[in-house]
Order: sequence, then structure tokens, then C-alpha cells
Amino acid sequence: MCYKTFRDTGSLKVHECEHTEESPCHCDVCNETFSDTSSLREHQNLHTGERPYRCDVCNKSFKILKILKGHQRVHTGERPYRCELCNKTFSNKGDVKVHQRVHTGERPYSCDVCNKTFSKKSSLKVHQRVHTGECPYSCDVCNKTFRDLSNLKGHQRAHTGERPYSCEVCNKTFRDIGNLKAHQRVHTGERPYSCDVCNKTFSNKSDLKIHLRVHTGERPYSCDVCNKTFSDKSSLKPHRRVHTGERPYLCELCNKTFINKGDLKVHQRVHTGEHPYHCGLCNKTFSQISNLKKHQRVHSVYINA
Repeated sequence: MCYKTFRDTGSLKVHECEHTEESPCHCDVCNETFSDTSSLREHQNLHTGERPYRCDVCNKSFKILKILKGHQRVHTGERPYRCELCNKTFSNKGDVKVHQRVHTGERPYSCDVCNKTFSKKSSLKVHQRVHTGECPYSCDVCNKTFRDLSNLKGHQRAHTGERPYSCEVCNKTFRDIGNLKAHQRVHTGERPYSCDVCNKTFSNKSDLKIHLRVHTGERPYSCDVCNKTFSDKSSLKPHRRVHTGERPYLCELCNKTFINKGDLKVHQRVHTGEHPYHCGLCNKTFSQISNLKKHQRVHSVYINA
């Protein structure tokens, strides 16, 4: 033996592997085995919480050297790993492996509660919080909680006003990349989500989900004042203003206020003279679609007479 001294028994055990040539070395916390002492030392950081590897650009620290090296490519822009099917590039090898499941359809991670499957372990972990109710990420401004970190980061931009994602066609900006991708379909005309009842198509998944309630009759959002129910949350929010008296939308020309943005938009046509809805039978125009529909009944009376 060499009589070298150590701060803790874990480091001593790792060192002893060098003398005994024990192979593989094993972790005395979880019994995982390793072929070399350096791998065991790095692994033990997972148990101790130690993060000895630090990025010299942003000072972010890591438990594993390999993860630091992958992180540093965020700063250098290096993306050395390429998907052989679509040529998309990645900064680390693990991301390529996960990406390739888009092509193979592989979803190896399954929820043991509802059997829903996922291509990434991290996605399964976030999903499981639907069942447990766990919301571990909290906004330090308004204390709203979230199931995953990306949703928290998107929410925090509501407070900061930051909109880092920009449409390269019309320059409209967005708080999160998901909303940007949905918006880009306005330009491409892509509507990849289809209702399996009536075949109506939608540009984003959430609109399809709301639409399906037309068929199911589901109205999961309820007013806590009058118990009126709604099929989508966005309809409940302006309804509540009927009770609170809040009218947050102001016409800059006449200072008239409105409960929701749509009513303001319709009202502004009084000032602009815009009549975007026209009758296909007599070419009469209207500022509101509801007035067009009323008018069309005049024609239907004569047609059916």
C-alpha cells in the first residue's frame, strides 16, 4: 500500500482499485460497476453533487467531463454528429440517437400508468407529473408552477417581455419556439393535424384538441361565479370579465373599452369603414360576420319560397 490519505471513504475505495487491480470498480452507493477508476470517480459526483468541471465561457458547472465538452459546443457552434437520413447535425452523439427515432418511430419509454410511449426518457419523466401532480418549477415573480423547465422559461418571458424567436417571413416575434413553429404554418399553409371525425385540419395540435370537444361535448372549463362551462380556456378568461367588470381593451380613437380583443377589432371597423364580409349573392358588405349571416337569411327566404 502507499499510505496516501483521502478526505472521504469513497475516494479511498476508488484509489484502492489501482492497487488491487479490481476490475471492474464498483460504486459503494448503487453498486454500479466501471472498468476504470476515472469513470468511477466521475460517477460518484452524481451521488455527492460535486460539479468539478466548469465552462470557461459561461461558468456553468458539470458533474461529468463529457457533458461539459458537449456543452462547450453551444459556444463554438460545432455540430460534429450528423443524421445519415436527413443530414441534420447535432452537438452531441446522444442527441443524434434520440433524433433518429423520428425516422424509425421508436418510442422505447412507456408510462406505467397510462401506457403512453415516448422517444425520450426526459419526456416520459415530464409526462409522469401529469399523474403525480408534481410541478417542481416555480416562477419567482408570480409563484406559478410548471411541470417542466422549458414551460417555466417560456412563462418568465411574459414578465420580462423577451420574445427571442422571430419569423423570418414577417418578423413577428414569439416567447417560445413552439408558438413560432405553429405560426410559420400560416405562411406555409401546412395543417398537419386532422380531426378523425370530420376530417377538418388544423395548423397546431392544441386547436385540434379544442375542436374535438365539438364532437364530444366536453366543456372542461367552468366559471367559479356562475358555473357556465366552456370548451376552451381562452373563452373562459374573457367571460370572467363579465363578473369583474374588467375591460382591458381600449379603442385609441374614441376610448371605448371592451372585454375581449375580438370585440375591439370589430369596433375599430366603425372608424376605418372596413367591411371584410361580403354576400356572394348580392355583394352587400358587412363589418361583422354575424350581420352577414343574418342578411343571408333574407336570400334563403326568397329561394325557399
